[in-house]
Amino acid sequence: MKASAHPAFLVVHPTGNTYVRHDLQALHEAGCLREFFTGVGFSVDSPWAKMPGPVSLRHELERRSYNLPEALIHARPMREAIRLLAPRMGLASLTQHETGWASVDAVFKDLDEAAGKEISRSHFAGAVLAYEDGAEATFTAAKKVGWKSYYHLPIAYGPYARKIFTDEAARLPDWAPTLQGDRDSPAKLARKQRELELADEVICPSKFVIESLPDSVRKAKPCHWVPYGAPAPPSLSQENPRDGMTNRPLRLLFAGALSQRKGLADVFAALRLLHCPKDIELVLLGRPCAPWEFYRGQGVPFTYEAPRANSAVLELMATCDALVLPSLVEGRAIVQLEALSRGLPLFVTPNAGGDDLIVPGETGFLVPIRDPAALAEKITWLREHRSALPEMRAACRARAEKISWTAYRRCLLAAFGITCLD
Repeated sequence: MKASAHPAFLVVHPTGNTYVRHDLQALHEAGCLREFFTGVGFSVDSPWAKMPGPVSLRHELERRSYNLPEALIHARPMREAIRLLAPRMGLASLTQHETGWASVDAVFKDLDEAAGKEISRSHFAGAVLAYEDGAEATFTAAKKVGWKSYYHLPIAYGPYARKIFTDEAARLPDWAPTLQGDRDSPAKLARKQRELELADEVICPSKFVIESLPDSVRKAKPCHWVPYGAPAPPSLSQENPRDGMTNRPLRLLFAGALSQRKGLADVFAALRLLHCPKDIELVLLGRPCAPWEFYRGQGVPFTYEAPRANSAVLELMATCDALVLPSLVEGRAIVQLEALSRGLPLFVTPNAGGDDLIVPGETGFLVPIRDPAALAEKITWLREHRSALPEMRAACRARAEKISWTAYRRCLLAAFGITCLD
């Protein structure tokens, strides 16, 4: 798949998340990728990608390898490598939020400034795709040389999210430390605002993200809805072995950071409203954001599963019956797309960015944010309609097939105005 004439893109992101990889794939396959600026990164053909070692090291190296020619990858590994190593070396102060030399913010800013300098030296027509917290210097330089700037905003706009976090901290003060997004300084929020102002066009993964933008921005520049895709469903029959186990508990999966940003307090509250029935098992998969005593003190039994490689996450999903994710702030939570592909009905909020995924009673239910009673009601419905699970699994997999990452890449290129020549 090649594109008709279009400026070559410089893409800037330090870690290469799932959606970044699909952005790169779309541009590379269209012949429109000039260079990828990143932190620790190398081609899948590089010796680094094949380095032997412990499973944890090989997994980390795999996460930093890209299916791109080495010549297209411009790596600046120092800060990102130190960010990864510092906590293991007792140097956590180096990664302290915003202020640490190797903090996430410092990694983003260093890469942003390097990309800006590269653009300033350019003598060709181009375009740039950059991401939240790492675009200010890049876009400033792009303006000076006449490049078009595309801003990929993967989560709700910072000041909008900050208001939600502030309200939530007042509502549930004990959970406030887990919100994390309320820690951003005024300077960081101002940088987000400048990035948005400098952008020519905005790429948003959900309607919720678009709605989080100021009205003035939505009126002044194109804001494209480019929904993230789901992995391909496995080749499974409609039946699931768990459906024949009449005496088993209903397994509800919560996946993601164990925080109230993702609504975990409301999951606990919903199950308390149901008096923690023994025929429901809550499975928590993710990184804790508080001491374990805090979670155990919520009065709700749960099974904990540690973070793991994506393939293992998908395997775990196949052992569960539904995903519960009553998030307050997301972009388009990829975990709900992964769960959908494994046949799990979704119990999510509009703020999770997947309202288009829900056909009530078929692929799951939408519930309002901060409404444990509504969540408890939908969980009760599933308890009382377990016979509907086989059909719901099939409906979920069918929905996932229609929202593939291939569809995402085509939608992204269309937003860029790139016409592909198959």
